[in-house]
Amino acid sequence: MRTHKILHGWDLVRIGVVDEFELDEDPRQIAKRLQRAGVVEHFNHRYALFTLARRASGDCHYLNAKTRRCTVYERRPDTCRKHPETLGPRPGHCAYRQKA
Repeated sequence: MRTHKILHGWDLVRIGVVDEFELDEDPRQIAKRLQRAGVVEHFNHRYALFTLARRASGDCHYLNAKTRRCTVYERRPDTCRKHPETLGPRPGHCAYRQKA
């Protein structure tokens, strides 16, 4: 089972894929646009939560496959900042690990 990176609207603003003025729009429309762009994999309508797209390998869309470094580290979403709570990542590296 893989862990998904769940984002709120402000996380999308932080990583630069949504303008803060867009947050006034219907989140379903934002989700459709980001799904077509390959940034969002899923949108939870009930809670207005976005799931980042992943590559076929399961890696996050923003993880550099070669260096294993986050390409948006300074602007990374809250879910990445808090994961894992007890073992902070090395600066610039993603803390995401697939579950066995």
